[in-house]
Amino acid sequence: MNAQELIKKLESGALEKHADLYRDIPSETERYIKAIKRFTELFGERDDVRLFSVPGRSEISGNHTDHNHGCVLAGAIDRDIIAVAAKTDDGTIRLQSEGYPEDRILLPETSDPASQPDFTSGALIAGMVDGFRKRGLPVGGFVAYTVTEVLKGSGISSSAAFEVMVGNILNHLYGEGKTDNAEIARIAQYSENVWFGKPSGLMDQTACAVGGFVFIDFADPTSPVIEPIPFSLSDAGYDLIIVNTGGNHADLNEDYASIPREMKAVAAYFGRGTLRGVGEGDLLANAPVLRRTVGDRALLRALHFVRENARVASQAAALRAGDFPAFLDGVNESGRSSFMYLQNVYTNQNVGEQGLSLALAVSDGLLSGKGCAFRVHGGGFAGTIQAFVRRELTAGYVEVLDSVFGRGSAMRLSIRPRGAVEIAL
Repeated sequence: MNAQELIKKLESGALEKHADLYRDIPSETERYIKAIKRFTELFGERDDVRLFSVPGRSEISGNHTDHNHGCVLAGAIDRDIIAVAAKTDDGTIRLQSEGYPEDRILLPETSDPASQPDFTSGALIAGMVDGFRKRGLPVGGFVAYTVTEVLKGSGISSSAAFEVMVGNILNHLYGEGKTDNAEIARIAQYSENVWFGKPSGLMDQTACAVGGFVFIDFADPTSPVIEPIPFSLSDAGYDLIIVNTGGNHADLNEDYASIPREMKAVAAYFGRGTLRGVGEGDLLANAPVLRRTVGDRALLRALHFVRENARVASQAAALRAGDFPAFLDGVNESGRSSFMYLQNVYTNQNVGEQGLSLALAVSDGLLSGKGCAFRVHGGGFAGTIQAFVRRELTAGYVEVLDSVFGRGSAMRLSIRPRGAVEIAL
């Protein structure tokens, strides 16, 4: 369809067939129509214009476990990046994201990571093309305009959603949608690691690409076990609330780096590269020596890893069984462990700023004993917390957290059942 045909379809209510992705069809319809019109302004009339969507993600459980070959639970969320795109035959990718300069990538120049500066969107695009080619998958030029609700700094993984979107477009424009989304996630990790210059794990990309709740076991990080878990948070009567507490992310690199470094120092004592395979009994039996050699905090963080890894497996089993109260118990236990043992809720470099601690304290007063759960979200030290809130309590919870951290700080979300998709009308 051309742009005008797409707009007519949307105006007739065609987005209703994707009601599992969007709770407010009228506003999302307007969002798509606005994006199509802007696409036409940028790239002119095109005969075959197509629509795509990729969700952001939330880390559900498994706080700082992936880098030591542990297990995680993640979930796609109902805030997404959308794209309007069309094939071209000029060997060029032109991608304009709302509010940013256009990226223009020449396909013949996507074999050398040095051709693109680190930490740029152009590097991510070129890396996706290179990753597709290395797997023998078809690629080609396209023009695209994207609009995102997966905002930077919100803890819901904007870069992973962007990478997966590029793969999603290539997969459908040139590969008839035949490449599995889990494989697109692996390509996205390659793009971020090798081209963008960030040594990320695979959790973010997998959750964005696969959708729903997903359990990931990184025992073999080159070939992780990826298991989607069919469970509807909405049907259970809950909302997922991500609270952005703000805070200064500057100079936190050492805080983040200290966690895997200290965990791996404990692993090295046992002759291992990571903590996977080390048990709590091993840690306690060797505690006197470990305290002298690596310190108490490293031992505490190792205990967090061992217990958190087991907790993720238990929470996944609870979701499979439909036992949501048991799952929520695990969320609260993960939060306590992260605060007390992992110690990633505030930085010792600036103890006067403790936004995460404050958000958790406010949540404790509002939600404890009411069938809800809350924990630090993501890497920690600054940024966001997450809460699973019974729907009848959501409005009051959001009102109080917004009053503390600013309007719009508490984002009401749900788990989206599908990951990277083409929006066929």
